[in-house]
Amino acid sequence: MSTVTRLTLITHAITDAVQSARFPADEPLTPQGERSAAAAGGLPGLDPTLILCAPETRTAQTANALGLNGTPEPALRDLDCGDWSGKSMEDLAPEQLMSWLTDPAHRSHGGESITDLLPRVRTWLDDLAGSGDRILAITHPAIVRAAVLSTLNAPPESFWRIDIPPLTATTLHHRPPAWTLRTTAHPLND
Repeated sequence: MSTVTRLTLITHAITDAVQSARFPADEPLTPQGERSAAAAGGLPGLDPTLILCAPETRTAQTANALGLNGTPEPALRDLDCGDWSGKSMEDLAPEQLMSWLTDPAHRSHGGESITDLLPRVRTWLDDLAGSGDRILAITHPAIVRAAVLSTLNAPPESFWRIDIPPLTATTLHHRPPAWTLRTTAHPLND
C-alpha cells in the first residue's frame, strides 16, 4: 500500500494590496480580512499533522485568526515583486504590465519571474511527497498557482489563468509517483 500525503493550501485573507490591485509588500490584513478569517473559524475535518505558514505578516495573521499556529516555511514566501512591491499596477507603463502578465520569464522589476517561482514550489512539493503527512499550509495565491501548475505539468504561461481568491483552500494529494489536484479555490466560509 502506498503512502498518501495530503496538502491543503489556504490563501491568506484580504489585504490592502489585494483590494487596490497593488503588488504585495509585507502588509497586514485589512480589518475586513481579519473579520473574514475569524468568521471562517477553525478548519474542521482537516486534522493536519503539520501546519506550515509563509513568513509574511498577512499569512501569520490569517493563521492566527483561524486559530492555527503554523511553523514558518521559507519556501511558501510570496512571489518577490522586487522594485514593484507596494506599487499599483497603474504605476507601471502598460507595456511593462503586459510583459509581466504574458511572459513568465519577465523580471525587469528585479524580483522573481514566474519561471523562477515554479521550480521553488516544485522542489518544496517534491520534499513533501511520500511523507504521509496531512499538511496544512497558509500561503499566497502565487504559491497556490505554482503548485497547481506543477501538479498538472501545465505550462508557465497558464499561471495568470488560475483564479485563487483570498481565504480559499486548494487540496493536493500525493500518491507515488505524482501529485493529484483534488480541489481548488474552495471558499473557507462554505
